[in-house]
Amino acid sequence: MIDPDTEICVCNNLTAKDIADCIKENNLKSLEEILANDICPIGDKCESCHDEGFNNDGYNIPMILSMVQKKLI
Repeated sequence: MIDPDTEICVCNNLTAKDIADCIKENNLKSLEEILANDICPIGDKCESCHDEGFNNDGYNIPMILSMVQKKLI
């Protein structure tokens, strides 16, 4: 299980918990919705958090979305 304090979107200084909270609060259902939202900018700068993760660790936005949908975070 990922630590909720793990930074996922480094360019926006967002942790897994920050991203999960935004997804839940705004009822975002897809990566496209997450990237397009104006309320909490996520993944709009360097974009490494879309795929491989900033540290090439695989921790990325789609993983957080999946964990929210499965109620794991």
